[in-house]
Amino acid sequence: MANSGLQILGFALALLGSIGLIIGTILPQWKMSSYAGDNIITAVAMYEGLWMSCAYQSTGQIQCKVYDSMLNLSSAVQATRALMILSILGSLAGLGVACMGMKCTNCGSDDKTRKSRIAMTGGIIIIIGSLCAIVACSWYCHRIIQDFYNPFTPVNTKYEFGSAIFIAWAGSFLVIVGGAMLAATCPKAKSTPKYPISRPPSSKEYV
Repeated sequence: MANSGLQILGFALALLGSIGLIIGTILPQWKMSSYAGDNIITAVAMYEGLWMSCAYQSTGQIQCKVYDSMLNLSSAVQATRALMILSILGSLAGLGVACMGMKCTNCGSDDKTRKSRIAMTGGIIIIIGSLCAIVACSWYCHRIIQDFYNPFTPVNTKYEFGSAIFIAWAGSFLVIVGGAMLAATCPKAKSTPKYPISRPPSSKEYV
């Protein structure tokens, strides 16, 4: 059935997007050092993520350090970390709910209408989770742009977009598309007959 194929495609896209969100959240390349306008050639590239900061040397060595205290982090990093965790948890929870409501599964309920509603609920949960990731990535990018164009920011402390933020962005869009496909499987309301239901004549009418 076309509706079942749409559910499978939406589930697959949401699952791939969730994997992208997990990978993007773990990677430290959320922002990378920028030397725009500086003629000094450096052999060390700095990366900062949500959980650690890394120094990549030209010799190929990478040294990473996990953040010691959460209270020492900026508010942007703390908020982005919280939103990404909520996004991952929401996407995985939505996938679990949608799995019970998909037509190709036997769990949940035997009623097709009820299963479609369960799948639609899972899709809505997935969409909410993906919106958290989009807000987190957009806010983090906005802070990078603000610091980059701030005239009081030293050149050697300016950063640009890293690869991890693009992975998280792509994952969030895959999740929202998959959630929309699952939410689009809402069952149609059954039309009730408008004509009166005929009843058999009672025995009193023959008296």
